[in-house]
Amino acid sequence: MTSTIAPPSANRAAHARDGGPSRRRTHVFALPEARWATAATVLFLLALPLQLAGAPAWAWGPLYALAYVTGGWEPGWEGLKALKDKTLDVDLLMIVAALGAASIGQVMDGALLVVIFATSGALEALATARTADSVRGLLDLAPATAVKLTDGDGEQPVAVEELRIGDTILVRPGERVGADGCVLGGASDVDQATITGEPLPVTKEPGDEVFAGTLNGTGALRVRVERDASDSVIARIVRMVEEASETKAPTQLFIEKVEQRYSLCMVAATLAVFFAPLAFGAEPADALLRAMTFMIVASPCAVVLATMPPLLSAIANAGRHGVLVKSAVVMERLAQVDAVALDKTGTLTEGTPRVTDIRPLTHSPYDEDGLLALAAAAELPSEHPLARAIVDAARERGLDLPQARDFTSAPGVGVKAMIDGRTVEVGAPSRLAQGTDHRATAVAEGLEESGRTAVLVVVDGTPAGVLGLADRLRQDAAATVKSLAALTGSAPALLTGDNSRAAARLAAEAGIDEVRAGLLPQDKVSAVKEMEGAGRRVLVVGDGVNDAPALAAAHTGIAMGRAGSDLALETADAVIVRDELATVPATIVLSRRARRLVVQNLVIAGVFITGLVVWDLAGTLPLPLGVLGHEGSTVIVGLNGLRLLRDAAWQRATVEGA
Repeated sequence: MTSTIAPPSANRAAHARDGGPSRRRTHVFALPEARWATAATVLFLLALPLQLAGAPAWAWGPLYALAYVTGGWEPGWEGLKALKDKTLDVDLLMIVAALGAASIGQVMDGALLVVIFATSGALEALATARTADSVRGLLDLAPATAVKLTDGDGEQPVAVEELRIGDTILVRPGERVGADGCVLGGASDVDQATITGEPLPVTKEPGDEVFAGTLNGTGALRVRVERDASDSVIARIVRMVEEASETKAPTQLFIEKVEQRYSLCMVAATLAVFFAPLAFGAEPADALLRAMTFMIVASPCAVVLATMPPLLSAIANAGRHGVLVKSAVVMERLAQVDAVALDKTGTLTEGTPRVTDIRPLTHSPYDEDGLLALAAAAELPSEHPLARAIVDAARERGLDLPQARDFTSAPGVGVKAMIDGRTVEVGAPSRLAQGTDHRATAVAEGLEESGRTAVLVVVDGTPAGVLGLADRLRQDAAATVKSLAALTGSAPALLTGDNSRAAARLAAEAGIDEVRAGLLPQDKVSAVKEMEGAGRRVLVVGDGVNDAPALAAAHTGIAMGRAGSDLALETADAVIVRDELATVPATIVLSRRARRLVVQNLVIAGVFITGLVVWDLAGTLPLPLGVLGHEGSTVIVGLNGLRLLRDAAWQRATVEGA
């Protein structure tokens, strides 16, 4: 599937200044395929009850005719154009089969075929358009303009496309970084979750790397441009999503070959059934009746329904339980998964930092509640994620927070405030301790070694205690990891942009042995391709923009729905709406059950079609009996596939997945 990126819109800069990408989603009925499919479906649903109620043909006949036209003209036209290029596709064959059915009075059968194929084409067009929308929206993460510093410290607004390697730009507080580069001056906390997936803003100082599209915090930065706009990390993400999407279905060429051969065989067989009796003196009407009967009984209606009801039933059942699988193809591909790669932040974890440790220092006058209350009072005016986590922890304990005055904040250092006549500082141990208190340094280093983020609390210049914060593992993460390992035969791998210590700590809690940390988006793609190069069919589960290329490159991708980025949600093959990890193994089990039912149905359909075709060719198959057999096989495989609609099917999948 190919996505086309449109030029940036004129209002892109305004959206960038607002701090987020614009939303440019294609409406469903903006697609002609969707309009024609809807019209055909409505006409079919109007005609069917009239026919079943015994209404005269003039009441329902025109409705069926319009359904044929609205749903069939586009695939028919495309099939004729393919025929002009000496290619016969299955869509044209279906239109011919539908018309053949109508020619011998089976108007409803033909109309149903038309509706099925029109709806399938509309869904494919919508998926393609939505993916292209999301990729275009990613471009809006990077601002359209940047402030270039000229000689003499002058400022000149320029388009980011005009920046050259070696230019220096100014990034003010709250702005998005305009280009990939290196910090020359200033200090600030930069939220780069869109690129690395890290849950917390990262302190940037001279010599540190920054990425286009990341959000600057409270400090100002002078950045030397080190990559052209077309080669920035975010631009490469766009290209990788497109490239991976284009090569996502490696079996497509094989499917096209099968369709071509089947179509040619069907046309040749139908013509042979018609002309062979004529050569031996048969009446043209009898030969035509036999040929049309052959086309009806050999029609792939039963084969189509043999495949779709189990998969669509599984999709509907999973959807009722919070997993949106985007197509029947995806549901079938999930059954083939034999390796899993998980993102960390927002996937295995909740995605927000929480206070995990409160360590008052020896001889400190404060207990845990007192230390936490002081820190929360000082951090209350701050908007930093760590500050919010500390305040939330104090509120969860029901602590009364004293009034803070003279609040100040220093990027990369921490905050300072006057509380009850005392100077309280909360921030980075490396900046506040300054080597004066080895106890505080030892406690902070111990927390950081265990994967926590350490925050030092200093009262009137004396360290009073240390707080430890970390992103919390989801409650069902460890059980899900164990279930996935059992289902696929190998333990899941952890792919994250976070630091190695935090990744190792969380992997140990979740029961994961293989950890790859500090990965940029292209590194995650490389890891996925390495796994697939070893013959594995990889399922990637993630939530961020930085996960989108890996989601697209993988055999199958699943996105976490609550906090997932737009691009991840659109790129992924399935979305977990309620962020319940335990639904992943359940969905895999349900997919495998659906695949088994597909095989059963194909056997049933094959037996019926073969038997009826042999009867028609070797004997004289009455048309009503042929239609009865054809429709009977369709009903059987349809009902068999609908078994997965029951809630009991999901419950069994959940138990088996656990």
